[in-house]
Amino acid sequence: MKQNKYRLIAWCVCVWMVMSGYAQDPLPRKAKADTHSTPVYVSKEIKQLLKLLTVESPMPDSFKGVQENEIFDPTFSLAPFWEKLCKLEKPVRIVHIGDSHVRGHVFPYIVRSYLEEDFGRNAVEPIPLTYQTSGIAKETGNVGVVYHVIGVNGATCGTYATEERMREVTSLQPDLVILSFGTNEAHGRRYAQTLHTVEMKHLIDKIKSECPNVTFLLTTPPGAYVRNGRRGRVINPRTSLVVDTQLKFAEENQLAVWDMYHVVGGSQYACRNWTAAHLFQRDKIHFTREGYILQGLLLHEALIKEYNKYVGNRLE
Repeated sequence: MKQNKYRLIAWCVCVWMVMSGYAQDPLPRKAKADTHSTPVYVSKEIKQLLKLLTVESPMPDSFKGVQENEIFDPTFSLAPFWEKLCKLEKPVRIVHIGDSHVRGHVFPYIVRSYLEEDFGRNAVEPIPLTYQTSGIAKETGNVGVVYHVIGVNGATCGTYATEERMREVTSLQPDLVILSFGTNEAHGRRYAQTLHTVEMKHLIDKIKSECPNVTFLLTTPPGAYVRNGRRGRVINPRTSLVVDTQLKFAEENQLAVWDMYHVVGGSQYACRNWTAAHLFQRDKIHFTREGYILQGLLLHEALIKEYNKYVGNRLE
């Protein structure tokens, strides 16, 4: 009887503890604020990674003997330009000068349009670039990419370095000057590598004397045919000499170069690739609109790959 009485007492105590909220480790009526955790912010490294841009290769599958589409810049001469693009604290100016391939506006306009899409198009007024319009962009003063185009039919480095042309370039205060010459040099039957080197040096020195902080990117020609008597048109044998001169000059002067000639197949395949894809015009010197669009897409790809490489190197 006593045992049942104790059991009843124990049961009553348990009920009282539950009803009164008593326990060894009572739960708080309200959860305490977490004073140990802080908001998670994106780190500096992650923010830089977010600046990496995606770009797809436009190289046709039918092209033979192609090389990696990249800018060769072993001394990182373009680093100041990439840094300005990363920060985008003010308009970043590019001036693309060259011969009729540039004068046609399609090739550089493709590069311009895609770079504006990548880094902002608010720096210029949305005026379409055609053969009839000026290639000089109208700046708004806003942050973004400003891409000016100055092309002269039949131009070489030597004929381009006039006082008038130099004032036109330097007055635009470029951060980067892209020089696209070589086709007309290669058409000179008395082409001399020594003279070509002197002309390139003179042109670059003239620009740098007025714009000491400017960077340069040389591009090699895409390849072309020349007339050869009864044989008709043949692949211009002097193009490879011109390209060799440009590559050697770039190396000796620590300049960046985009070697389009070898990217699209070099002496063995470049002209054959353009021809097989029906991208030459009838003179087999100039290109169809589709041909120039492809060249612009290739240069844009090379620029973005080099930009991404620069951003990636900053994380190491």
